[in-house]
Amino acid sequence: MIYYAHSKEEKGEECYQRLEEHLSNTADLASKFASSFNSQKLAYIIGKYHDIGKYSSEFQKKLRGENIKVDHSTAGAQLAYNLYGEIIGKIIAYCIAGHHAGLIDYGTSVKNNTLESRLKKSIYDYSSYKKEIEILKFDEKLSLKIDNINSFFSIAFFTKMLYSCLVDADFIDTEKFMSDGKVDRNIGDSLGILYTKLFAHLETLKNSKGYINIKRNEILKQCIEKADNNNGIYSLTVPTGGGKTKSSLAFALKHALKNNMNRIIYVIPYTSIIEQNAAVFKEILGKDNVLEHHSNFIFDEKDDCEDDINYKLKLSAENWDIPVVVTTNVQFYESLFSNKPSKCRKIHNISNSVIIIDEAQMIPHEYLKPCIVSLYELTKNYNCTVVLCTATQPTFNDVVKGIEIKEIIDSPQKLFNDFKRVNVIKKREVSDDSLSQELLNHKQVLCIVNTRKHAKKLYEKMKWDNTYHLSSLMCPIHRSNVLKEIKEKLLNGSECRVVSTQLIEAGVDIDFPTVYREISGIDSIAQSAGRCNREGKIEKGEVFVFSSTEDYSRISGWLNRTKVAGEMTLRKYEDILSIDAINFYFKQLYDMEKIKKFDYKDIMKCFEERVGELKFEFATASDNFKIIDDNTYSVVIPFDENALKIIESVKFSKHPKLLLRKLQQYTVSIYESEYKALLDIGAIEDVGGLFYLLKDKKRYDDKEGLIIAEGSEALCI
Repeated sequence: MIYYAHSKEEKGEECYQRLEEHLSNTADLASKFASSFNSQKLAYIIGKYHDIGKYSSEFQKKLRGENIKVDHSTAGAQLAYNLYGEIIGKIIAYCIAGHHAGLIDYGTSVKNNTLESRLKKSIYDYSSYKKEIEILKFDEKLSLKIDNINSFFSIAFFTKMLYSCLVDADFIDTEKFMSDGKVDRNIGDSLGILYTKLFAHLETLKNSKGYINIKRNEILKQCIEKADNNNGIYSLTVPTGGGKTKSSLAFALKHALKNNMNRIIYVIPYTSIIEQNAAVFKEILGKDNVLEHHSNFIFDEKDDCEDDINYKLKLSAENWDIPVVVTTNVQFYESLFSNKPSKCRKIHNISNSVIIIDEAQMIPHEYLKPCIVSLYELTKNYNCTVVLCTATQPTFNDVVKGIEIKEIIDSPQKLFNDFKRVNVIKKREVSDDSLSQELLNHKQVLCIVNTRKHAKKLYEKMKWDNTYHLSSLMCPIHRSNVLKEIKEKLLNGSECRVVSTQLIEAGVDIDFPTVYREISGIDSIAQSAGRCNREGKIEKGEVFVFSSTEDYSRISGWLNRTKVAGEMTLRKYEDILSIDAINFYFKQLYDMEKIKKFDYKDIMKCFEERVGELKFEFATASDNFKIIDDNTYSVVIPFDENALKIIESVKFSKHPKLLLRKLQQYTVSIYESEYKALLDIGAIEDVGGLFYLLKDKKRYDDKEGLIIAEGSEALCI
């Protein structure tokens, strides 16, 4: 009997893929992937045994058309556990048992679909594998450095890495068979060529005039010099406007070449910053070398796309096999803790990378400990370097003890003094009536408040010409249009007043002479200050920090704790943007958070309880690690003619999900209370279970965005 792994619709057995061939191909690929962390032999074994259950006669009948339900992934898990024992056997078993549906919890034998129950499960006879597959020995030591910082997490993370090698190898070999080998995944220049491109570009900036540009070049020089160091965790503490995007890229490329690394991964908190930074990288390095991977990005669809760059970039989004990746906090950290094959297949390609964490203070506080521990693990066992970039460097050593973080800049405080372009002025409590009058006295001014409702109410008191409103209740394309108009006004010296939530604070290249900022965390105030006198056009800009008397300005939870810590810093320090003040702020904030231990959902417990027997809870960790709350709803706004065309195409398409990404630029996220209120008044409708559409166009204002029903507003930015 010939044993097959895959069939093709409407094709005879002569076109099927032989099982032995698929197992060998997957093993070879998995081994190649695992070479980046010296685990080739173990990955080879996992690949060789992953589909061994397909040797059952029942599976072969199913492949030939019989309606039989067959569990083919448990066999390899059981075989490995019996052959290799409690440690190696269990690691392999996790990978094989979950290679289709996802890594599972060890659990108990009572619950279905746990590793313990699967290892005891009665399955079809698959002993025919002995005719084609030999038993492989494994007598090597695991290539893991174990220390006192979450040692068992290291083993769980190692298991996830091996799992990633397996599922990516399995996907690629299956894809190659199904496409008759037509898929071409080769893309991108070598890092050496990218290094040459970048430094050719930087040469053109060397003679840039002006004090700020001179200081930016000094930062760049220090980054290039420090790039010769060994791998590890670094901080890059640079004031807003210091040119850290290009400087960090220069560090990353030179450092990667020196340490034989494969790629650069840029992790950014907001999609607005990603689009801006990715555009810079593509212009310098070439668009075929940069993958922009986030929910708002749309790959161009072309009929003849087999040889098209966009097609190859789309393939690279699956496993990040490209020189430069620009992605979000959500995509990066949720992939590290996900148990799903589709998200995990890219993880092995994070190995041997320089990882730039932009705006490091924005690492989600609820998951701060698991995020920092995973970054440390990548530097310890997977030849990665992590660079924590920010103007307000958090004291992460207070979160995870024993981690060494090396600063790239020789004297951050001197640098901050050199870049000091604003005076921060503390104001007393102020009502919106008084504040609006004060703002109207300025020709060009930006005012940033803490909640969407406050932004709306304050704006409504200032509805004059040349006054603008920005908040997350406006869809992305609407915000982009407004920002473009604001920038033109500022450039022309025209009147321009803006009331915004904090979405304008990071990644928006904008320059006002005067900024008002409602009291909040010092990191947020520093970001606001970065929108003031950004290019040093005047001697000193003015940043006014105020408290509001309005009830709708009140915030709760984490945002309120950042505000309290900010108030404490404001009382203690005259210069709240100094390094000492920032360190004090984070110490106060982290002291408040200690009761939560920076791990709100107990992610680390999934890898710490019952660890002596390697009884990990991969599925539970994945379910609980959600940076974006599940209680939010996306509403599509029929903002313009293009939006209407896409909406109609989705309604009548046979494959509507392929078009949904194009609607991201027309989407507003709202909370459950807001969603229910709009649903109750018939303002939104469900479109085929795919998305919610704003039906009542009167509830979207061309100045303020989506109009939420009074009383249902959530306290959010």
